[in-house]
Amino acid sequence: MSPTNSITQPNPTYQTFDPDINKHITFRTLILDQDLSLIHNWMNQPHVIPFWNLALTLNQMRNHLEKALADTHQTLYIGCLDGVPMSYWESYWASKDRIAQYYPAHPTDQGIHLLIGEPNYLGKGYALPLLRAMTTFQFQHPDTQKIITEPDSRNAKMIHIFKRCGFQPQINIQLPEKPAILMFCHRKTFFNR
Repeated sequence: MSPTNSITQPNPTYQTFDPDINKHITFRTLILDQDLSLIHNWMNQPHVIPFWNLALTLNQMRNHLEKALADTHQTLYIGCLDGVPMSYWESYWASKDRIAQYYPAHPTDQGIHLLIGEPNYLGKGYALPLLRAMTTFQFQHPDTQKIITEPDSRNAKMIHIFKRCGFQPQINIQLPEKPAILMFCHRKTFFNR
């Protein structure tokens, strides 16, 4: 089975209940007109700017998201806790992404980018449950055996969360916009945790 541009077909959303935080976690596909202001606000938050470098004007953000939504190798999601939008996610096929220049990507490897946009959700233990839920969602594709990520190597908090979720550091890489750590999460490792 070859990968498509959506993690699951035909349902573009995923929902689960996490008993550790006693909240429902939902991922829904991004809707440009509905979510533009939200994403623009999040990308201009002080805790997001250093790691995403997308502190753009509203029109620039619209153009950026239009291009991202047209890119068939990735799917953009809004993450919600108990129905409240509070995070942004990009799920992508690694072999079709620039990251494939840095390791021999398998056609069904998926990658992940994320941010918690709402400041009042920071520091409350939500990042790990959200990451576990998205990783579970990505592994619903039956052929995916590995999820990859490349967080900024200066983002120690996020690297720690990825490790706790089962992602293992592989190599340091230099992306055009940041020094990064390439990390892998294998299906067996994830579900054995």
